[in-house]
Amino acid sequence: MTVLVTGGGGQVALALEAAASEAAAGDPPVRRIGRPEFDFDRPETIAASVAAHRPALVVNAAAYTAVDQAETDRDAARRANTDGPRLLAEICARARVPLIHISTDYVFDGSKGAPYVETDPTAPLGVYGATKLAGEQAALAVNARTAVLRTSWVISHTGKNFVRTMIGAARKTDSLRVVADQRGCPTSAADLATAILQVARRMLDGWDDRYAGVFHAAGSGETTWHGLAEAVFEDADRHGLRRPTVTPITTADGTVVAKVVGVAISIAPGKIGILGLNSALSPGSQYYLGANSSGTPSIRQMFMCPGDAGPAATNPNVPAVPSNTDSLPSE
Repeated sequence: MTVLVTGGGGQVALALEAAASEAAAGDPPVRRIGRPEFDFDRPETIAASVAAHRPALVVNAAAYTAVDQAETDRDAARRANTDGPRLLAEICARARVPLIHISTDYVFDGSKGAPYVETDPTAPLGVYGATKLAGEQAALAVNARTAVLRTSWVISHTGKNFVRTMIGAARKTDSLRVVADQRGCPTSAADLATAILQVARRMLDGWDDRYAGVFHAAGSGETTWHGLAEAVFEDADRHGLRRPTVTPITTADGTVVAKVVGVAISIAPGKIGILGLNSALSPGSQYYLGANSSGTPSIRQMFMCPGDAGPAATNPNVPAVPSNTDSLPSE
């Protein structure tokens, strides 16, 4: 009885594999798959992968997550974020296999001025958010055993994400300009993976129709990109790493192409208790900044491993919009 995880090279898939290795005896093993074995750009690989692994449950963590690039690469974003998930959900439905589909806070426009819950109206501002929303709707429409988990600002010590980008940029410059008018909930990939495994365990213990639908699973608390960058460098400075000057800017001051949110866009876990999770996940910005009381490793341990340069910012004057689910533009 296997849990099959797509997007095999991404933050969430890698974290799921790690979490499964520490799980209790008797829990189903996790199998990561990614390109070329599983590729939304090659639809024939989707059915072949499910048939080959015969999973008891599928977690779809594959997506096109290059938010800016999606504005000019619409077809690729649609294939990975809408068409592929629809086909995967159909295949899972035929096999009566539950699907946990990972989605994003970018389905909202940020105009609410307060954390979003699952029942709030969606209004994506860009191609990435629109294709992810369409993927949610398609998966829910074709597979009655689908749970959509929306998350936010995923960070980990693997793949491309905002924290590692900031550390890489700090190696090259003494001054950074980071957007300060976009808010979100930093979410630890490890924490999210633990939550996903708890949800999977509950589903595999016996399906309940209440498990279907949209749920929010993100780190508690909120901050801005600028606030997160400052927290990263404050911790890095304690370990003797270079701390650049971080100047707050507005979205309009940067060079971000996509219409991203310029006001609060935090998400709150209104329904997650149905899936067996009692509250929001741990504060993501603390989870990897050495502030977790359980002894979580610090920035130096998690992001500054010897010989690991991390992904350098292509333009240190603006923040790279981090992957919500994966480390590749399309995994």
